Amino acid sequence: MRPVDLARAAGISPQQVRNYEDAGILPPAPRTVSGYRRYDDRHLRFLLAYRALLPGCGPVAARTIVQAVQAGDVAAALAAVDACHAELHAQRRALEATAEAVELIARRVPAPPDVPRSGMRIGEAAALLGVRASALRVWEAAGLLTPDREPGTGYRRFGPTEIGHAQMIKMLRDNRYPLDQIRPIMDRLRRTGGTEELHAAIARRREELTRRSAALLAGSARLHELLSTPEEAEEASAR
Repeated sequence: MRPVDLARAAGISPQQVRNYEDAGILPPAPRTVSGYRRYDDRHLRFLLAYRALLPGCGPVAARTIVQAVQAGDVAAALAAVDACHAELHAQRRALEATAEAVELIARRVPAPPDVPRSGMRIGEAAALLGVRASALRVWEAAGLLTPDREPGTGYRRFGPTEIGHAQMIKMLRDNRYPLDQIRPIMDRLRRTGGTEELHAAIARRREELTRRSAALLAGSARLHELLSTPEEAEEASAR
């Protein structure tokens, strides 16, 4: 087969096929006397396996997997697949923790109290929130709060928005959420502007993870087909 034949089978360009070989994703192809690459069914199987693994694993892991198969190291290939599953599982658990936190915020955080537009100094803000001033400093150092600073003195000024964010952080801390879990939640709240928008973002992320999980399943099936061929079984047993 020519590069264009593999390209048509995989729905990519001939140049991508050549790039994949140069990157070690495809086994080296023999050349004709005139220097043209000649591919066979084995190259096509590797190409289709790599392309199938891409949506679920990403390019780095997919490349690691097919290169391990080329080397006859089936254990390493399967370990890389396991790592992809574990990463998706960790992302799903983190997303569900975020969803629970957002539900908590939406249900329990009261409306922000009246705060002067000029803001409050840290002691006043701490007294209003019922926390120590040192807690506000820790939250700021962790990137959870970004209070303004007074010109000249450099004193912190907590405006209405920061007081509202501090209320959310206090509530999550009271419910034993660690700071490293709160940070992405607050970052997303700032970007989306509220819990309703964040709920929609979480729903989209769930759908994305579901698609990746399904894609990883399909990629694993294609990998199993590749491993089941006589050439790869012989390569693995020789190793």
